[in-house]
Amino acid sequence: MSDLHSHHDHSGAAEAVLAEELVLGHNSHIAVHASSFFIPAGKVTTVIGPNGSGKSTLLHAIAGLISPLSGSLRVLDAQPQTRREHISYVLQNTTVPVGTPITVAETVMMGRYPGLGLMRRPSKLDRARVSEAMEKLRITDLAKRHLGELSGGQRQRVYVAQGIAQDHDLLLLDEPLTGLDIGSAQTIDEIIHQEPEGGCTVILTTHDLDEARASDFVVLLAGRVIAAGPPAAVLTNEHLLTAYGLGGLHRSEDAEPTTDHHHHDHSDHDHQHGH
Repeated sequence: MSDLHSHHDHSGAAEAVLAEELVLGHNSHIAVHASSFFIPAGKVTTVIGPNGSGKSTLLHAIAGLISPLSGSLRVLDAQPQTRREHISYVLQNTTVPVGTPITVAETVMMGRYPGLGLMRRPSKLDRARVSEAMEKLRITDLAKRHLGELSGGQRQRVYVAQGIAQDHDLLLLDEPLTGLDIGSAQTIDEIIHQEPEGGCTVILTTHDLDEARASDFVVLLAGRVIAAGPPAAVLTNEHLLTAYGLGGLHRSEDAEPTTDHHHHDHSDHDHQHGH
């Protein structure tokens, strides 16, 4: 436990996530019906499916924020709640309200103190990790700016920098590329695909078939896991027809789900609009 940044201490299992007959929901509302699947360690996995298909609920469960209604869920070879300090979770609507008078550098530094806020003086390691994260996300020049002064794409890069500044074996991202300018989307996309080089597992939700095709592994979700595996095996016409219905399939070539995340401009689905 002493070396949380050793990316391999708990990821010896080939699966980062293992679910058996997993049922997720709130009270009587079931968001994900009984599903058995795994997500591989040290890879980029996309979770794709229609709106309301349970994508955010699944991320919440993997993060240990909600408990299964039934079935079992193991994350990093243990109960999700016991692995929270190894999991970095980047939400669309982050914990920092936009009006908060906090700088970019301070926001990224919060990643070094999960759950504590800025309670202690940053160490040399903290500063180095924050500096590295800001460079990777190309926000070093914004360090002294307030969050409220930034564009949506810049803010999203700040939140991802905060996420990777935190020690983690598993990085969870809720629709990190939706509604972003091209530059921000490409920058975040690069980070997503770099993370496994350090042994980290990445799981992100997306509406974008191209993003799913570019990942190592895909979980197709529509109220239950329709299929999980390599993109070519999962993103078949048959599976997409099951997940999206006929209307969705006919538009899957162009509009639904969007097929090029570098041209997202869905301002109505921007970051003031969380799930």
